Amino acid sequence: MTKKSTKKFISSGKLKKNIEIRKKQKQVRKKYQNRRGAKSGVKPTVQEETGGSEDEQDVPESSNARSKKGMSVDDVLGAAFIDDSDDENAVEEEEDEDENEDTEADDFDDNASFASVDDLEEEGQNHLLELSKLAEKDPEFYKYLQENDKELLEFDPDRMQGLGDDDASQDDDVEMGEETTPALTIQILRKWQKAILEQRSLRALRKLLVAFRSAAHMNDDGQSLAWTIDSSSVYNKLITTTLRYTPVVLEHHVPYKNLPNGKFKPPTQTAKFKTLQKMTLSYFHNVIHILSQLTDNELLQLAVTESAKIIPYIISSRKAVKLYLKKCLELWSSANDSIRITSFVAIRKLASATDQSILDHVLKGTYLTLVRSSKSTTVYSLPSINLMKNSASEVFCLDQATAYQHAFGYIRQLAIHLRNSLKVKTKEAYKQVYNWQYIHSLDFWSIVLARACDAHLEAENGTPSELKPLIYPLVQVSLGAIKLISNSRSYPFHLHVIRSLLHLTRHTQVYIPIAPYILPILTSTLSSSSRPKSSTLKPLDLEVQIRTPQQYLKTRVYTEGLVEEVAYLLAEWLSSEAVHGSIAFPEIIVPISIALKKVMKDAKSHNSGKDSASIKTLVERIEDSGKWAEQRRKEVQLAPNMVSSVQSWEQEMKAKVNDSPLGKYVKVQRKAREKQRKLMQKAREGENEILEEE
Repeated sequence: MTKKSTKKFISSGKLKKNIEIRKKQKQVRKKYQNRRGAKSGVKPTVQEETGGSEDEQDVPESSNARSKKGMSVDDVLGAAFIDDSDDENAVEEEEDEDENEDTEADDFDDNASFASVDDLEEEGQNHLLELSKLAEKDPEFYKYLQENDKELLEFDPDRMQGLGDDDASQDDDVEMGEETTPALTIQILRKWQKAILEQRSLRALRKLLVAFRSAAHMNDDGQSLAWTIDSSSVYNKLITTTLRYTPVVLEHHVPYKNLPNGKFKPPTQTAKFKTLQKMTLSYFHNVIHILSQLTDNELLQLAVTESAKIIPYIISSRKAVKLYLKKCLELWSSANDSIRITSFVAIRKLASATDQSILDHVLKGTYLTLVRSSKSTTVYSLPSINLMKNSASEVFCLDQATAYQHAFGYIRQLAIHLRNSLKVKTKEAYKQVYNWQYIHSLDFWSIVLARACDAHLEAENGTPSELKPLIYPLVQVSLGAIKLISNSRSYPFHLHVIRSLLHLTRHTQVYIPIAPYILPILTSTLSSSSRPKSSTLKPLDLEVQIRTPQQYLKTRVYTEGLVEEVAYLLAEWLSSEAVHGSIAFPEIIVPISIALKKVMKDAKSHNSGKDSASIKTLVERIEDSGKWAEQRRKEVQLAPNMVSSVQSWEQEMKAKVNDSPLGKYVKVQRKAREKQRKLMQKAREGENEILEEE
């Protein structure tokens, strides 16, 4: 009869899993032995192929048919009482694995021993790195050891002499049974660290990665782990050691190339690299798994930083790349700022691969993640969204030819939404455009084109940007969105679009006619037949609004805030190099001055003197700048047919725009607004402190 312990083990459901693990290990050993036999010219024996010994082959059938009464755990794992059908399935699986190496690499079982890595150790012995020379050869790594692991630099090998033989049996591939799983200690970690630090030992790295897998899956059900980790200090030490040391060892044995254009070339497909690739992929999958478990921000940031250094070694695995990109995008959109930046650096490293298909995945994933994250905007989430937009724009400028295809498609999608809203003209159709995602998308593409088509950058390169043809359709879509709804409640939306266009025109020096969309806001606000009513409402923050709340309409606090914002944006546009640096600037400001004077006259009769005073100051600075430009225009002889002379004059004027009366006025206003913004930020941060004191 079968023992109760055996029945209990079978009923626990772990029997089948352990059998599968043993079979996969057997397949790996068999493949490795076949390769070794092919290299040495010796054909594997029957015993080697079947994985059995001579003693096992000589055992008579009657012995094999013995009673199950005395079976041990190993006998149960051998599954002598189960059909041979599983063996046939194993052969079929092996054939499938041979047909598709990529799938084998991605789905490789982490329980495998990677014993073939140990045979590379002889080559590693020729690359000893003495501790005394570590500061010269790898100062960054040496500095880390000084700050975080000084004990290792002062490591005494004699003190560990007695542990050598005892730990060797523990360190090697440990049986997967729960009852025999050893506990990982700091002493064992020290041994591995010393071997890696002095010899760049692949054997020690293999053992370290097996232990790392145990740490990554220690809380998962149904996992057969090689080590148990009982101490949090050992856990943290193991994680940091693995993350820090693995890139160092891999770069030593299989270095990769950084190209002059900022991209990298993966390591050459040598025999050593192919041997290490499966182990590296296993480690990388474990890193991805542990990223979802880490709660300590410093440890999480370290994991993302160090895992990015492994990207060149796993770039051939599409599965690993997609999983890693998905996790980095998740952290980039939801973590704190330091981890967001670290995650973006990892995303940028992925985009720097020479494989264009990976760049396509990065660009698409980055934009879609940004759009999803900007569904709602508050004063607290706006800085994070701006950080995402600015960092994502850098990725889109890495390869402009590839980015053009994505940018064209997404800008076209914005145009389709606008066209549908213009055709249908219903409340639901208007919501397709009047939402935060649409605003942030327009602003994002303005940032991308401003960065890629920067006038000064193009002058240095001597060639126009490949993304420059997209400026015109983006401007048309933006202006069309402003014209969609023109009532007073939609003015915050208009101001968002105008700010995006201002950013675009400042950097690209492309003239965009914004004045016809700014002046109507001033005219309708200050020419109202009724006086604005007093209110105790706090000033409306126009940066986090797309529609004016009903209670703010026709209130003095809203009117004053709107006039101040619009007047500043108009001054910003007029002081830009594309407008103020134009030879036609004195003529451009004529209709604007006339319209502002009319608005100022209406403001005196219907509103307080504060609004009219701010408009009056702006008109004076505009007219002074017109005279300033006209005076310099008279100093040279220009004619319509002298195009080159006109262009050279405009280039000189653009360099002097900040010295004009309007340029100085805008500079002062910009500093005042920045100071006010910082005060508001401090006030928001102080609200919680006041509440806590109460």
